[in-house]
Amino acid sequence: MYSYTEENYLKTIYKLSEQGNESINTNSIAEVLQTKAASVTDMIKKLADKKLLNYEKYKGVALTERGRKVAIDTVRKHRLWECFLYDKLKFGWDEVHEIAEQLEHINSELLTDKLDEFLDFPTHDPHGDPIPSKNGVIKKSNFILLCDAKPNQILVMSGVSDHTAVFLQHLNKISMVLGTEMQITEKNDYDGSIAVKLSGNKSLYFSKDVAKNILVKVK
Repeated sequence: MYSYTEENYLKTIYKLSEQGNESINTNSIAEVLQTKAASVTDMIKKLADKKLLNYEKYKGVALTERGRKVAIDTVRKHRLWECFLYDKLKFGWDEVHEIAEQLEHINSELLTDKLDEFLDFPTHDPHGDPIPSKNGVIKKSNFILLCDAKPNQILVMSGVSDHTAVFLQHLNKISMVLGTEMQITEKNDYDGSIAVKLSGNKSLYFSKDVAKNILVKVK
């Protein structure tokens, strides 16, 4: 049994490592959790004492196998609850994250398994993120960033990198939801902006900041 704070730290370290960082420093963790580096250092020492991560001063931290399991279990619960809130209770995809942040800390393996079964074993959450299996296996997606896609390919919006409510609300306003098909018609080398054509010949223009946070797959 681990505390709310301990699970949040482990989940944060796991997500940072998934971005390609083998060793995570305290400043990176502090930035994500919006806390002081000194507080992070204190918690890291506690987690290291519990054998949940390896910590070497000035060299950052890395999850142990035990720590990784706790982190993945927390991620699994979070994403399953997001699916439940979105699919069954009809919350918006911009509303589910904060509620799931609370529900993910319910420590009942039976409840999590029943929830997974009730939802018919979903593979991705409402934001397109993969849901770990009961055994901790995460199916890798073949998604790419919209900014990296090539012109004239048929693309399907499959996820987002930015889960903030303000970003998701912006996508709602322009009717950009998962499953939307599009083709890139123009890439601006000067500012990285992208023009896309949707079905019905509707055109949209995305800034570089927006395009780098939309995940697509080639149809």
